[in-house]
Amino acid sequence: MTELAWALVAPLNIFLFLVVPVWLVLHYRSKRRLGEGLDDNARQRLEQALQQSEQLAERVETLERLLDQEVPEWRRR
Repeated sequence: MTELAWALVAPLNIFLFLVVPVWLVLHYRSKRRLGEGLDDNARQRLEQALQQSEQLAERVETLERLLDQEVPEWRRR
């Protein structure tokens, strides 16, 4: 073999026998985690965030109603 061929064989072997298997393991592990869904802690945090967003939406509606009564032109400003 020529020197150029030997120069390509070593990096190619390192890539094939070290990088590719690690990449495959990490890839399929992340795929499996996506399929599992949320754990209990994440689901609880999500429910709390949804509840807080609903409360904030109600507060904004109340404020808008009050402003409509007190300052009818506030939306045009």
